Amino acid sequence: MLSVVRVHLPSEIPIVGCELTPYVLLRRPDKTISTDDVPEIAPLDGHFLRYKWYRVQSDKKVAVCSIHPSEQATLQCLGCVKAKISLSKSYHCSTKCFSDAWQHHRVLHDRAASALNENGNEEEEVFGRFNSTGSGAINSSLSASASSASLTNGSGTPLYPAAVTQRSGETWFEVGRAKTYTPTADDIGHVLKFECVVVDAETKLPVGAVNTILTSRVIPAPSPIPRRLIPVDGMGHADVDGRMATSGTFTVLSYNILSEAYASNDLYNYCPSWALSWPYRRQNLLREIVGYRADIICLQEVQSDHYDEFFSPELDKHGYYGLYKRKTNEVYSSNTNTIDGCATFFRRDRFSHVKKYEVEFNKAAQSLTEATIPTTQKKTALNRLVKDNVALIVVLEAKVNNQPFDNPGKRQLLCVANTHVNVPQDLKDVKLWQVHTLLKGLEKIAASADIPMLVCGDFNSVPGSAPHALLAMGKVDPSHPDLAVDPLNILRPHSKLVHQLPLVSAYSSFARTVSLGYDQHKRRLDGGTNEPLFTNVTRDFIGTLDYIFYTADSLVVEKLLELLDEESLRKDTALPSPEWSSDHIALLAEFRCCKNKSRR
Repeated sequence: MLSVVRVHLPSEIPIVGCELTPYVLLRRPDKTISTDDVPEIAPLDGHFLRYKWYRVQSDKKVAVCSIHPSEQATLQCLGCVKAKISLSKSYHCSTKCFSDAWQHHRVLHDRAASALNENGNEEEEVFGRFNSTGSGAINSSLSASASSASLTNGSGTPLYPAAVTQRSGETWFEVGRAKTYTPTADDIGHVLKFECVVVDAETKLPVGAVNTILTSRVIPAPSPIPRRLIPVDGMGHADVDGRMATSGTFTVLSYNILSEAYASNDLYNYCPSWALSWPYRRQNLLREIVGYRADIICLQEVQSDHYDEFFSPELDKHGYYGLYKRKTNEVYSSNTNTIDGCATFFRRDRFSHVKKYEVEFNKAAQSLTEATIPTTQKKTALNRLVKDNVALIVVLEAKVNNQPFDNPGKRQLLCVANTHVNVPQDLKDVKLWQVHTLLKGLEKIAASADIPMLVCGDFNSVPGSAPHALLAMGKVDPSHPDLAVDPLNILRPHSKLVHQLPLVSAYSSFARTVSLGYDQHKRRLDGGTNEPLFTNVTRDFIGTLDYIFYTADSLVVEKLLELLDEESLRKDTALPSPEWSSDHIALLAEFRCCKNKSRR
């Protein structure tokens, strides 16, 4: 007979908006073990599985810490209450939590005071008490009304089932009858209960024991500070969510999303395990990516199974068409589903797909080895050169009815390259060779068509390195220290390390803007290279590895997504975090096609 062997959840901490999918291990009538579902419409040997989800509620009101949402709040900020800031942002789990978060938290007060145009004396009083006594908070043993307000999230009367079950002073509200359940705002602060039982298909009665799981309390999805689109030549700013798309412009996003296979608890032990889990990160990443509303999206470290099962179908719902190139698997061949690659999406209402080129650097390495490496060194050379990296090059055509270029009477094409040069730092020659190989391929495309180009991705190369110099300057100085590492002589003669594409880094546009209002953005740039101070932030490394390059003879930067600073990342300044679900930050630029006009 069908029976349940084991039930558990990948993560015990449920988050609003993140689907919960229990792991149910079954013993089938033939004694085999399986995780396949047995629904009522397809019973097995006269039995099927019935699922139920409950919200467990008690008289005790629980508030959640705004900084550590897995912790119960013990303090509430008086300033937030007086300024009528969302109560969910006013709670903290300890005085240390509140003190550590104060620099970031105070911004909420400043914004509220500015928006409401209130008298500043009251705010100064709150700040003064905090600075002089270390306490700008009150204990969270608040009145029931104050506590419950934060738990309702302003929602109306929830549509609970009429039937509830009483147990030990608790009330169980049935909230779902499917195997999966997605917590809502009504669940915040409450424990969820999952039930699974074998049911007789004829009598509809349970057979055997009911298997149950209790979760931790549901927490709200952390919300990072919104990033703004900054006009390069203007003094204002435009919120990403509220901007009006200009018919003559288009936006491009580049983002290394951190593959699940690389997101180990050992490597990122500073990130809470629930925030590092893929079920949480994929929803948080999707929200972020969709929120940018980019016309073209270039993602790196997208696992093959995640592209097929999640990103492609989910972004399709938002009007995107996707193309994917998985890394080759000569080096890592354990599970082809977890091998990552590059995914490029574009809005179907703005562009159509013309052509796709796939660059496999392994094949280029084999050709190079056959042509230039002595037979006795071929194996050693391939071991050094073969790293499974790829690039995905897509040629798009702007649709006539939504023309993003200045010349509506002419067929307008755009070439977008997306790559991840994942090479160990000590193999400087291999990294430079792969970038050079990509650029030579792009030169061939440029020679065959008069076409604007974008080169996006994670190049694992810091500003000033040889790969960055080749991309940004079109050549590498023969005295560059990176050229000293070349055991296979694949970089010689150094005079060949050039290209003719007029590439410029999009984010260097901030440095070329003279308005005083851009000082805060310029402070987030490296003064020597005009690149961001960082796009990758972990406990062990802070620096820039990601870029969006464009051909400056045909494209002009109009706006840039503002860069993050340490304050934006909050106190720990390490990624991933509950707010940001990758160890990289997303880059986004808005371009206008302007033939023969350069802003280099």
